[in-house]
Amino acid sequence: MTEKIVNAKQPDKPKAVQVQKAKTLEKAKDKAEENAIQHWWRSSVQRWWRETIGELRKVSWPTPAEARRLTGIVLVVMFSMSALLGLLDFVFSRVITALVK
Repeated sequence: MTEKIVNAKQPDKPKAVQVQKAKTLEKAKDKAEENAIQHWWRSSVQRWWRETIGELRKVSWPTPAEARRLTGIVLVVMFSMSALLGLLDFVFSRVITALVK
């Protein structure tokens, strides 16, 4: 004779226990998702920082004398262009005013 193994049906848990279990699982899932986002953010920032430092090491930095010379060139060009644009603005405003009258 063969014996049949019968799985006894588990008694139903009270509804409150099921709801509590669902809330606990949801909280755990939310926490895991939050941890994944934080890990992604941290690893992204760390990778960016490492790459930035690596690129800065490749830069050919000017000497203090070169930096002063280049700064002087930039200032001269900036003041020259601002004077030229100011002069052109003055001339064109006078021409437009004369044409309108």
